[in-house]
Amino acid sequence: MTDRALAVVRAGALTTVQDRGRPGHAHLGVPRSGALDAPAAALVNRLVGNPPGAAVLETTLTGCALRPRCAVTVAVGGAPCPVAVDGRPVPWAAPVRVPVGALLDVGAADSGVRSYVAVSGGVLVEPVLGSRSTDLLSGLGPPPLADGAVLPLGRPGGRHARVDVAPQPAPPAELVLRVTPGPRADWFTPEAVRAFTSRAYRVSSASNRTGLRVDGPALERARPGELPSEGTVLGAVQVPPDGMPVVFLADHPTTGGYPVIGVVRTPDLPAAAQAAPGIPVRFTTVRRR
Repeated sequence: MTDRALAVVRAGALTTVQDRGRPGHAHLGVPRSGALDAPAAALVNRLVGNPPGAAVLETTLTGCALRPRCAVTVAVGGAPCPVAVDGRPVPWAAPVRVPVGALLDVGAADSGVRSYVAVSGGVLVEPVLGSRSTDLLSGLGPPPLADGAVLPLGRPGGRHARVDVAPQPAPPAELVLRVTPGPRADWFTPEAVRAFTSRAYRVSSASNRTGLRVDGPALERARPGELPSEGTVLGAVQVPPDGMPVVFLADHPTTGGYPVIGVVRTPDLPAAAQAAPGIPVRFTTVRRR
């Protein structure tokens, strides 16, 4: 085993390897996957001197703990959380040197959902279809981290950033999602369409990497039955029979038979990745340009 590696001491609730994902394979039924908060992943890579597409670790709510087998530079961003090296607090959102054998402890999120851990050289697991990302829907890529796993690292390719702390957007206290109506808005009653963009929802605890689920007013259909399966895109708001909207995130299926009432603008999706259960959600209509 190479000495450029990370040993997983505590995997946390759900920690996965993510990069920019594998877009362009929907015709094969392969989701795009990749970091849900892509700007946060790109920033921590920049802080440690990695290219923006290098593979990082994406934690969920409870963080993780890692022990490098070589000296590395790390940066933790995304959801704010305590970070410590051998029990000593170190900065969040800044490059930190971790000696060989030291314990890097990424704590539970203070707010938000997903923190990102970049390591100099990047996580060098075997790529699948051009990406090292874990895809929880299809099972492609490496499995979610488990205690005792060992992750290979690449060779550092650049100098880390010279900053004290890099500014990052705070996780949302209220999530506002801009939605372009359609393509199947006509499957819903006029009252349901109005309710979708005028009533309040909250993030459901059933949300995951496949989709952001919400609790709130059910949307009533104007048509019975189901659609033949058709292609779906990142940000599509699909409405299953219970009437509760689901915003498709990176691990979403590439086809679906439930009507899509609208599509969320891509720049709004990183905030959706950081919206904790119970956070208010509002959908607001924007028209096609």
